[in-house]
Amino acid sequence: MEPSASRPVDRPRGRQRAAPAAGRPSQGLAPHPGIRTLTDREREVVGLVAEGLTNDEIAERLYVSPMTAKTHVSRAMVKLGARDRAQLVVFAYESGLVRPTGA
Repeated sequence: MEPSASRPVDRPRGRQRAAPAAGRPSQGLAPHPGIRTLTDREREVVGLVAEGLTNDEIAERLYVSPMTAKTHVSRAMVKLGARDRAQLVVFAYESGLVRPTGA
């Protein structure tokens, strides 16, 4: 039997996307307070993560070892409270460390 349109079907769902904060503008966001805790190198690394570079590619670009690049990424994540690299990317765009292509 098909569920009626007036009665929703309860289905387990995966992670839900957070609703945008009411009244929060998409442009001109205030930088994350954690940006002040990042070193210049960590800010640079967060920008490179936002470009989609791997730790090995970051290491090549900055002339450091892959382990050093990984350390910079990890420390930036801890300081910003990011649970994964994707959150670093969001942080980088919201803080203005990188800009969308063509913007």
